Amino acid sequence: MLTLDRKRNRNPVKTGRIEQRYALQLRKVAEQVGSIVAPFTPGDMSAVPTIEQLLKAYSDMLKGWATQTASNMLMDVALRDEQAWATMARDLSRGLRDEIRNAPTGRVMQQLLAEQVDLIQSIPLEAAQRVHRLTLEGIENSTRAKEIAAEILRTEEVTTSRAVLIARTETARTAATLTQARAEHIGAYSYIWRTSGDGSVRSDHRKLNGKIFQWNNPPVADERSGERAHPGCIYNCRCYAEPIIPD
Repeated sequence: MLTLDRKRNRNPVKTGRIEQRYALQLRKVAEQVGSIVAPFTPGDMSAVPTIEQLLKAYSDMLKGWATQTASNMLMDVALRDEQAWATMARDLSRGLRDEIRNAPTGRVMQQLLAEQVDLIQSIPLEAAQRVHRLTLEGIENSTRAKEIAAEILRTEEVTTSRAVLIARTETARTAATLTQARAEHIGAYSYIWRTSGDGSVRSDHRKLNGKIFQWNNPPVADERSGERAHPGCIYNCRCYAEPIIPD
């Protein structure tokens, strides 16, 4: 069994700064959502249709900006992924190195781009749904009206948290998906699950650390929900896959 040479507990595809830049851009969407919601009286059901209409219009307007912003993130991660593979594969045969470099990642990138644009456009739409739901709760439960109104006023804060989560999760998922594409292209159909090795690793992932899995059969990465995912492909996951290269 041949694995790529990696330093223990260190993901060779370094995306920390890329994630920070992506989060900074998505925070701008949350700020705009907050500025749209803020002028309206929280809990006023008559204002909800207007809020929803404005946020829907904003979502539609975002498409071009979202496409450019997501493209920048994807290209940055793709470059880091290519550089990491080039470094890790120095001891492999020239033919295998060429195969890694020429892996058909274009289709994967197109799919990732479409998914990122949808996620960015969903940020104001989710905020609209939240305002609608909270307003209805305030009407149905008058004793909690003030508390619910306060929650509506937190729209920008909540939306910012959602934006940061998207940036963190999707940057890692992009790196993981590109790793899978290159690995499968050279016949590396299995990998070793690696964690970051610190105290923040969730218990479910500590159990997976060091174990071998197949790309076509991801393990259960969240025991509570039963969700299956490869390393880096589930919310807030900092784990990574170490491909097993065929002899």
